[in-house]
Amino acid sequence: MIVSLILPELAAAVELTGAWASDAENCKKVFVRRGRASQIDFTEFPGVYGGGFIIERDRLRGKFVKCTIKSRKEDGQSLNLIAGCATDIMLSNVQFVLQVVDDDNIARVFPGVEGMVVKYHRCRL
Repeated sequence: MIVSLILPELAAAVELTGAWASDAENCKKVFVRRGRASQIDFTEFPGVYGGGFIIERDRLRGKFVKCTIKSRKEDGQSLNLIAGCATDIMLSNVQFVLQVVDDDNIARVFPGVEGMVVKYHRCRL
């Protein structure tokens, strides 16, 4: 409570850490816990079930891509991320614009592409 009084902007920050799947019903088909630390990872073929991504502190991971979040700007329930992403064959900067619906649901919108929205659900594994 003291932290929220001293640093109110941090207390209201959007918390997106976790595993996000495009279909809540398929969380266990997209993600699995592995190793002694029970870290969340992807199943062998997550794309068959709609896929998803994992957000960890300053990183964002897909099955075949790893990104480092370079900048983060919050505007109410909207979050704009710029990430440096790497696959096996290329590096690129990617913009992620996320609209927070509630604690367990977000929507990715694509600026410049009218009406293109992909919804994601936080998986509780």
